Amino acid sequence: MFDRERPSFEDSNNVTVKRCFFAYEYASEYVKNKITADIGCADGYGTQFLADYSNKTTGVDYSAETVKIANEKHKNKTNLNFISSSVPPLPFEDNSMEVITAFQFIEHIEDRLGFIKEVKRVLKPGGTFLCSTPNIKMSIARNPFHVHEYTFDEMKKEAGSVFDKIELYGVQGNSKVNKYYEDNAKWAKKILKLDPLGIHKILPASWLVIPYNWLTSLMRKNLKETNSTTLEIETNDFFLTQENLDQTWDIFLKATK
Repeated sequence: MFDRERPSFEDSNNVTVKRCFFAYEYASEYVKNKITADIGCADGYGTQFLADYSNKTTGVDYSAETVKIANEKHKNKTNLNFISSSVPPLPFEDNSMEVITAFQFIEHIEDRLGFIKEVKRVLKPGGTFLCSTPNIKMSIARNPFHVHEYTFDEMKKEAGSVFDKIELYGVQGNSKVNKYYEDNAKWAKKILKLDPLGIHKILPASWLVIPYNWLTSLMRKNLKETNSTTLEIETNDFFLTQENLDQTWDIFLKATK
């Protein structure tokens, strides 16, 4: 599992942070006064936000070290806790959660279908699963931290094989967001010209982590300097749509037990 891709909050990473946090803001309406779990929570930057609305929220992350930091960092929120667990399985009893969120997580794990089945097991009848993940049709280059990126058809088939009721949306951006990602794509394509045979697609993922991190950081710092709206983009510059799904940035799944 290549899951050491963590939130990075420097200015140059603003657009990525706001794109990720958009999902948490959307989920806040669903978790109100509910018992909830946030899977793949990292240091809890989004989980603690959900706890402001929920009755109780538990964050789950594979890293014991990260969970220790999260529990200390957010210890003043008495309805919030973090536990360490590899997923699947989920470390909860049957029918114990009303809402489960998993944002930018499922692409990091091998047993994705097993994870979705575990979500259904843990949800109470009528409970909600909210999940976001990158749309592979909008990915320019391989991300070495991702085991698998979905198409909408794949997500529909996989989630629909477990849940009877699913809704699929795309996370789209306004003109400021889309211009940023157009510039991002131009930058990435220049780099890919150095690999005309696509060797990066077949190399072991672990070999790509250092160059990927370095190039991504360099690219985002450059975009911050050349795209004047980079630091202006906020979560409200993103929205959910069911139109032109293959051209949206993320797949957003809502499933009901």
